[in-house]
Order: sequence, then structure tokens, then C-alpha cells
Amino acid sequence: MTTIVVVCKDGQVAIAADTQTTFSDEHKLLAGYDVFHDKIFRIGDSYLAIAGSAAHDLVLKSALKGLKSRDLGSRAGLFETFRKIHPKLKDHFFLRPEEDEEDPYESSQMMVLVANANGIFGVFPMREVYQFARYWAIGSGRKFAMGAMQVLYDSPLSAAQIAERAVQAACEFDASSSLPLTLYSISNDKDKHS
Repeated sequence: MTTIVVVCKDGQVAIAADTQTTFSDEHKLLAGYDVFHDKIFRIGDSYLAIAGSAAHDLVLKSALKGLKSRDLGSRAGLFETFRKIHPKLKDHFFLRPEEDEEDPYESSQMMVLVANANGIFGVFPMREVYQFARYWAIGSGRKFAMGAMQVLYDSPLSAAQIAERAVQAACEFDASSSLPLTLYSISNDKDKHS
């Protein structure tokens, strides 16, 4: 339960997230109590953030760092990278890949947003990979963030400002998201996605 957003606009790519960890409907850990409250982490030239179990944070960081080769800068590269780590998630980190009996593939049990100079991407539980042209959000505050980004995208605000306001909107209304937020932005010199 979280709010994570990515925005690509006018040569800038931004990723932002709230800082609350929610353990159940009854327990939350706010940033002031959590030394490691930043949900966004960097691997090479990419920023990533995960929605799903809090356990995914250290697991995904370790699995990605353990790969001899990884490509986080394209749709195909992300697919291959997450395909390679799926067996590691099961064999080394004891992932339980079962979700719905009728699912066509095993689940990685996480949603990941990626931001880098090549654009903004989403990796979903069955390793579906999307490259987004403008913005996207995941987590329990997703609907509030998406609405805010829809309204703000064509305004004069930058990608970072839109991402910041989207997370703020989600934190205002979603019980599982809280401020402060963290935000990272990078230049998208190729400007392919604005």
C-alpha cells in the first residue's frame, strides 16, 4: 500500500513516492520512525520503486545487483531482466508465485515503476512491461494520483512538479500513503515521450 508515480514531460523524467509503510489495516510506519523510508532506489542510471509487500524492497535490490547483465532502459530489456530474476526470486528468496489458478504465468507478486533517461516504464506481476508516454501511478493511492496528473499534465508545471503534486493528492485522501514524499528527476535528452 503506497503511492508511486512517474512522469515524463518536456525533456524531464520524474519519479516520486510517499514514505509510509503499511503492514495491515491496523499498522503503519511513518517516515519519522523508519530510517529507510525512501521507497525509490537507484540501480545504475535508473530509479525504481515497488508496490506490493514491504519484503520486496531488499529482495529486488539484491536480485538486480546479483545479475551479471541487466537492461533497465527499454521495454525488451526490462522484460528480459525480470524474466532472468524470476527464477532467482523463487529459488533464492523463496517467492510464492501463486495468485489466481487461471493465470497464464507465475506471478512475481510486485509492481515496479522505472524512470531513466530513456523514459518511464512499468513492470507488472506476470512480467508485463509497459513504456508510458506521459505518466503512470501504482499503489493504493493510484486513482488519486492519476486524477491529479490528468488535470495537471497540460499545465506549465514540470514533470517533477506534477509528480510531487500527484503524490501529495494521494496522501491527502489515501489512508495508506503519507508525506513526506521523495522525488528524483533526470533529463530525458531524447525527449521521445513528451
